[in-house]
Amino acid sequence: MKRILIIGATSAIAEATARLWAAQGHSLYLLGRNVERLGSIATDLAVRGASSAQLARLDVNDFAQHVCVLDAAITALGGIDMVLIAHGTLGEQKACERDFAATLQELNTNAISVISLLTHLGNRFEAQGHGSMVVISSVAGDRGRQSNYVYGAAKGAVSIYLQGLRQRLHKSGVQVLTVKPGFVDTPMTAEFKKGLLWAKPEAIARCIDAGVQKRRDVVYAPWFWWGVMTVIRAVPERLFKRLSL
Repeated sequence: MKRILIIGATSAIAEATARLWAAQGHSLYLLGRNVERLGSIATDLAVRGASSAQLARLDVNDFAQHVCVLDAAITALGGIDMVLIAHGTLGEQKACERDFAATLQELNTNAISVISLLTHLGNRFEAQGHGSMVVISSVAGDRGRQSNYVYGAAKGAVSIYLQGLRQRLHKSGVQVLTVKPGFVDTPMTAEFKKGLLWAKPEAIARCIDAGVQKRRDVVYAPWFWWGVMTVIRAVPERLFKRLSL
């Protein structure tokens, strides 16, 4: 039985992953802004087999609260074996182009808040010398595109941060797993037209669980996004800037 902290637990990917872990009998602690929704999820997870399903409110952009909320969660769990950081927003690129305040909001939510949480949790995991830190980034962070480069910049920053954290914590026996989903059919992408490359949250959850079990460093979810992004990264900049992506 593992003691697992999930941050951004109301997201579709986090909920699907929590269901897998509940069925495996793990103890879960859920953090998010919507306490009512967290309560519904916790009740469902208990029915599905979780050893325990506790919750608390956390606004990830209230940086001053990070340490005390995380400490309280870890104390309630009786220790920590794994953390999943799954929160994020998909802001409007055009709004960010018009107003830096919108850009700052996106960077705070998708990058700075994650780095703040990882700073405290990284020290915790390093001190105990075991465990898994799992963070949802995105394929959008692999290359800047005109359609979502603010979101991509935030996710790219997280991915680079995780590379350094992984190298640092490897010596302590701690796994740092970067999860890079492609297009995922969630409430956040409800207005997007869906196609063959789109995946359900449950598919991403299975990728996450397999990545933890296999002690992977980076997981593209689903797997074929590794090939897609390899091609996109290989396009020369002089050509790429002319494309409408």
